[in-house]
Amino acid sequence: MSTSLYGVIALAETAIGLLLMVRLAIGPTISDRIVALNTLSTQAALAVLFFAAFADRTIYLDVALWLASFSYLGAIVWARYLERGLL
Repeated sequence: MSTSLYGVIALAETAIGLLLMVRLAIGPTISDRIVALNTLSTQAALAVLFFAAFADRTIYLDVALWLASFSYLGAIVWARYLERGLL
């Protein structure tokens, strides 16, 4: 892929991240904020994957896998707290 395509992808990731941060800050309910945080962490994992492809470094794939795994685990923990009514 060309370098300009990576630049376009980086701008799109940044724009989506900013929109998600707005939703995280002003989400009307706690559920909206949790979904925004989970989506933001997924976007971060995708950004690391694209950076790994851009830099042609496979070490960043481990970081992206770690981010995605803990994002999923965090969503499960928040769901358990909401289910039990602790928030």
